[in-house]
Amino acid sequence: MLERHELETFLTLAEELHFGRTAERLHVSTARVSQTIAKLERRIGVPLFHRTSRRVELSRTGRQLYEEIRPAWSRITDAYERAVDAGRGLTGLLRVAFTGPAAGQLLAGATQAFRTRHPDCEVQIKEAHLPQVLPWLRSGEVDIALTCHPMHEEGIVMGPVLVREARMLAVPAGHPFARRATVSVEDLARATVLQLSETLPESLRRDRSPRRTPAGRPIALGPSATTFNETLTLVGAGEGVFAVGAHTRRYSVRPDVVYVPFEDAEPVDWGLIWPTDGATARARAFSEAALNLLQAPAPNP
Repeated sequence: MLERHELETFLTLAEELHFGRTAERLHVSTARVSQTIAKLERRIGVPLFHRTSRRVELSRTGRQLYEEIRPAWSRITDAYERAVDAGRGLTGLLRVAFTGPAAGQLLAGATQAFRTRHPDCEVQIKEAHLPQVLPWLRSGEVDIALTCHPMHEEGIVMGPVLVREARMLAVPAGHPFARRATVSVEDLARATVLQLSETLPESLRRDRSPRRTPAGRPIALGPSATTFNETLTLVGAGEGVFAVGAHTRRYSVRPDVVYVPFEDAEPVDWGLIWPTDGATARARAFSEAALNLLQAPAPNP
């Protein structure tokens, strides 16, 4: 097998046909070029160049080798440069997914801020149902996603929390909880709690559908749903209750569902996630743009 420095030396000399210029292009000594070519010729068994005191020419074998190697080497170097650009560069395409209308609105603002900072990088936005997020990230269909936390999963990076909102309980309109000003986490022991899809990380499923209250009382678990609208439909049908973020009152108004604030529950967190091997400069820069957007002080009235 040819080593990289041998390939570069051979190809450069085949183009320059001059040992001195080849050495200058490769930033090595002329002696190093001569030694590399001589070693290569010994391994191949025939001369690759005809040398005289006045000129250097490719031999027939050398020209054949050059014509066959040059296109392949160009493809290799181009592929390597594209990989470097994907990992370190801020050009190209960044595909971002979001779950839910509130996340979509937040993502639109973050995208605008990112494009202002990095106009050479295109951003493609795509809506996903919650169970689609991890498969899309793992398959490379999207590079980064704005969704609810926690998403503790092997191979997945959780970025900083971007939004923290009050937790509320979605209950059927005719449920006794619907007439209350607030509910407690302990009240979940008196209801059936719907579940998220089993394909989602256990950390998120436990967060939304705990098995026990803080005091240790068991919580009855109901059916699971695939989409958020399906979950709210099950709530409206009296199949159970489900914990949601406060934004749901604004974006999912339904006559059959009432949203009651928790008085003692942890907030619902939202943030960006991406694959561990997809922690590119683009992903990090997008996360930074979103975080800076939300931390920026409000303009004076």
